[in-house]
Amino acid sequence: MAFKRSIEDNLIQWKNSKKRKPLIIRGARQVGKTTLIRDFAKNYSYSIFLNLEKPIHRQYFDDFDDIQSIVEALFLSYEIQSDKLGETLLFIDEIQESPKAIQMLRYFYEEVSDLHVISAGSLLEFVLQKVKSFPVGRVEFLYLHPFNFQEYLQANQKTDLLTQLLKTPVKPIAHKLLMEAFHRYAIIGGMPEVIKTDIENKSLSDLPMVYESIWATYKNDIEKYTNNDTARRTINHIMASAHLFLDKRIVFQGFGNSNYKSREIGEAFRILDDAKIIRLIYPSTNTEIPIVPDLKKSPRLQFLDTGLVNYSLQIQGEMLALNDLSSTYKGAVIPHLFTQELISIAHISSHKPNFWVREKKQSSAEVDLIYPYNNMVIPIEIKSGSTGSLKSLHQFVDEADHHFAIRIYGGVFKLENTITPRGKPYLLLNLPYYLGTRISAYIAWLTAQQL
Repeated sequence: MAFKRSIEDNLIQWKNSKKRKPLIIRGARQVGKTTLIRDFAKNYSYSIFLNLEKPIHRQYFDDFDDIQSIVEALFLSYEIQSDKLGETLLFIDEIQESPKAIQMLRYFYEEVSDLHVISAGSLLEFVLQKVKSFPVGRVEFLYLHPFNFQEYLQANQKTDLLTQLLKTPVKPIAHKLLMEAFHRYAIIGGMPEVIKTDIENKSLSDLPMVYESIWATYKNDIEKYTNNDTARRTINHIMASAHLFLDKRIVFQGFGNSNYKSREIGEAFRILDDAKIIRLIYPSTNTEIPIVPDLKKSPRLQFLDTGLVNYSLQIQGEMLALNDLSSTYKGAVIPHLFTQELISIAHISSHKPNFWVREKKQSSAEVDLIYPYNNMVIPIEIKSGSTGSLKSLHQFVDEADHHFAIRIYGGVFKLENTITPRGKPYLLLNLPYYLGTRISAYIAWLTAQQL
């Protein structure tokens, strides 16, 4: 069962580029990197697949020190004529198993640039420290994430709904069906194997084994993340308890009712952040460009996939019975999933979104997300209350040099011409939960409107 991923458009651009460099696909384990490239290889007349976890494949890089010999040996082994470089894709999977192979990527670019080279790896951040001369400027990157809602609709062959989702603004006739589809997606999440199993069996009862298998893989990888027992125990503690803090900002010291020191917890979180399993989302105090994260303030946690979190919290059955998911787990699930949607559309960088805070005595405020657009910082609040309850959003609008704001909620698409309690007129765009991947298009639409 092959699923179309939105990153495929980036791959086609890369394939057709005259300035093409060896490409590294980055992302956590089990988000579909290998499947993606195997499917993409259909665009080529010839393909060579190496998995460097296999010694026989790693041997090409162990046995030869020059790129011409490596390519000659590969083409000989796979019975491809030497004049077919431009029609051939070389895919080097699990490249983190060979620092030498990473180092050799520069020579693919410099000496055999006609050959199309893609590599992938899940733990590259840790291996790069061992690479003596990383090919800076000789490679390019793309980032793959779990399925987002657009990809979920495509996988479920809901092409008519996807067509409606891609219209700006979305039509009222599609709202109910989009909400129903998003409800299921919000419960199970976007891990490829989970979606595949759900499509085949259409039962939540068949998914626990898949979730457990994914978590087991990440836990087993801890051995590769760490060099000492204390770090290993700290990471185990975080992975066992972090989901309980989905609804709040965290402090490192004594995290999860532990005796671990701030430095130990911080280092463990940084390792998990590098592995893309649990990421730290930091606040900013900026209402103008540039958005600068304040690393001295408490972050909140962003997990790789909301479905994995829902499973760990054991709330999926409860979610099935709800009409509006906005209150699920203290109101934290939808903001988390919406943030995941924003991350999912960032294929060319590993940039993380930020939220906004103002921490003053008797006047603190927090806005769920801020989004840079042109020269503006757009506030995004995620809740189901009336416009009068948007206290923090109003404080941001009063300080901002523009008059635009967005509320994400369980209702219909709606634009409001409103005013803050301090008297500043502004436009409030109310968007349904399912439009996370479309946020840039809607901000463009919003900022074109007049007060």
